[in-house]
Amino acid sequence: MQIEFYKYQGTGNDFVMIDNRLGTFPKENTKLVAHLCDRRFGIGGDGLILLENDPKSDFKMVYYNSDGSQSTMCGNGGRCLVAFAKKINVVENSTTFNAVDGMHHATVDEDGIVSLQMIDVLNIKKESDYTFLDTGSPHHVQVVEDLENYNVKEQGAAIRYSELYGKQGSNINFVKKIDATTFSLRTYERGVEDETLACGTGATATAIAMNATGTTDATSINLNVEGGKLVVSFDKKDNNYTNVFLKGPAEFVFEGTIEV
Repeated sequence: MQIEFYKYQGTGNDFVMIDNRLGTFPKENTKLVAHLCDRRFGIGGDGLILLENDPKSDFKMVYYNSDGSQSTMCGNGGRCLVAFAKKINVVENSTTFNAVDGMHHATVDEDGIVSLQMIDVLNIKKESDYTFLDTGSPHHVQVVEDLENYNVKEQGAAIRYSELYGKQGSNINFVKKIDATTFSLRTYERGVEDETLACGTGATATAIAMNATGTTDATSINLNVEGGKLVVSFDKKDNNYTNVFLKGPAEFVFEGTIEV
């Protein structure tokens, strides 16, 4: 079987994109998904995303982790899928699409910057040494001092597999404050089971966590991730965060076909 694919990246978070509007991709074949995401034997990617028809919106997003498991929302993947949908003429510069956590609105500007509306965040768990919240995916946010030299893979895995989060686990974010509106961020992603160059839901979670804990009063926050820069903005009323947007580049890398 030959599969036509497109490769996209958003601040270093890279994805295999497949147009599955005809429903020909074997969605239950997790070994195939893992193979396509393999950087040595396949195409390579932090995840694989199917673009499908949806009766209630422009298209549906089906997201797989690189290990082949279907997963919760992926922010950078969502932004890349919007850019992909525009490339194959499914949408123009504005869209609403369906994902595992509900409907998302997004726009693409003339420079290819994609702004994606994320879910509202109403429940935030604040502890003395970390914050936990769900931005479409579960995220643990923890401030560290020497972020540049921090062993993200080792420490992230230790927390992800700890009794704190049980079998389901969580994504783990380590953050350092740069100034009143800017933070640097490194993320360990479950499903990838390693540090990634960026994580959109993680950047969103970190921005909200830093505001919720009083680390910043800003409602538009710059995030320096390993693969580039993202911006998260939101409205805050009481402890509720609404009109949450994740903004950044989403770039086409290459396309091709692979025999499987």
